[in-house]
Amino acid sequence: MASSPASIDPARLRTLMDAERQRFLARHPRSCALAQQAAGHFLFGVPLHWMRDWPTPATLFVRAARGAELTCADGHVLADFCLGDTGAMFGHSPPAVAQALAEQAARGLTSMLPDERAAEVGALLAQRFGLPCWQLAMTASDANRFVLRWARAATGRPQVLVFDGCYHGAVDDTLVDRDPATGATLRRPSVLGAVHDHPAFTRVAPFNDLAALERALVDRQVAALLAEPALTNFGLVPPQDGFWAEAQALCRRHGTLLVLDETHTLSSGVGGWARTHGVTPDVWVAGKAVAGGVPCAVYGFTEEVAQRLRAVKEAAPEGHSGIGTTLTANALALAALHAALTHLHTEATYAAMQQAADALQAGLEAALRRRGRPWTVTRLGARMELQFMPTTPRNADDVRRHLQPRLEQSLHLFMLNRGVLLTPFHGMLLCSPATSAAHVERLLQAFDDWLAALV
Repeated sequence: MASSPASIDPARLRTLMDAERQRFLARHPRSCALAQQAAGHFLFGVPLHWMRDWPTPATLFVRAARGAELTCADGHVLADFCLGDTGAMFGHSPPAVAQALAEQAARGLTSMLPDERAAEVGALLAQRFGLPCWQLAMTASDANRFVLRWARAATGRPQVLVFDGCYHGAVDDTLVDRDPATGATLRRPSVLGAVHDHPAFTRVAPFNDLAALERALVDRQVAALLAEPALTNFGLVPPQDGFWAEAQALCRRHGTLLVLDETHTLSSGVGGWARTHGVTPDVWVAGKAVAGGVPCAVYGFTEEVAQRLRAVKEAAPEGHSGIGTTLTANALALAALHAALTHLHTEATYAAMQQAADALQAGLEAALRRRGRPWTVTRLGARMELQFMPTTPRNADDVRRHLQPRLEQSLHLFMLNRGVLLTPFHGMLLCSPATSAAHVERLLQAFDDWLAALV
């Protein structure tokens, strides 16, 4: 019996993957050689183990990255729609940031004292993101970790609430799952070396479920709801209309701080999703792209929350607070943040990103219609997700029901072999200000070729 246009023959998929693996090996001898050399000194052959999570038979090594293009060790130039999994959202090495880094490097890297531009940076943060008081961290993982400590200290409450399928970096409290049968919090089996009982102090609710959210908050034990405005690392799951207004009202009613982590949703517009949609959280967090890709993160507070944080710090004994690292707010990071806030977080920058994203979304949807694939393109600003499901998901369980990891791997490897880089973990595509019409056309042509090759 002939397969329907919507079905994928597993044998065909295996044959296609085998051919693409061979094609990669033939095209990337230098990367293959470097992978063998690195294996002698790096665990798993890479400086950070998840650099091997790409579906390539050997690690792809990078020679240079500029704008929306990446050049591999074998000299192939790729149109980059991964952009460092959002870290290079404004493009690789934005000129204003590169210049600021070069100038600051000659004046000093770190001193454990504020650079003279700190006051101006604080004012720019308040202007761009709408909250009056700020602190810095090295990464969004650090920022989220510190915010949860502040929240528990300020409220005197032990519990944290997250949404099922959330992503907040390497924060132990958030590396938990929800039991779909009972709603209980479970230890995530993939997490290594976990010994503390984080499920005892973290609650998990389904995204877009206001009734479940209220049930989690009603006993007034939750210090903070730490959430992305939209789920972004479990497939893109946008909030339903009116969800965040009601969710914020529930948090206020039950005395829980609302913390929005916009590390991945900065692509929504100037100021991120919250500023674009008129939501003012109690605390706001961003990392990765906020300083143009230089390790730096920021977290801001309302004035009311800032007063509470000052009070708990002043009431505590002198000594280590458990908040902050030595290199936090170093002069190099502050210089990059100043340049990014001045030159990258602008209407013109976002207009270019949105224009490229408009063309990309239209082209992807046209290709799916033309090839008879009942799949969905979900959009959030300059970020979008190709999802192997007929409708936009409402929560993480919707995504789980439609996961097709082998199909994703085939897509990623096929595209890479044709000069297009996607994120290794899922079907996310991101447009930078440097993403050109030619980059979009290259992706759309490769995508159409992949759809044709599946049959």
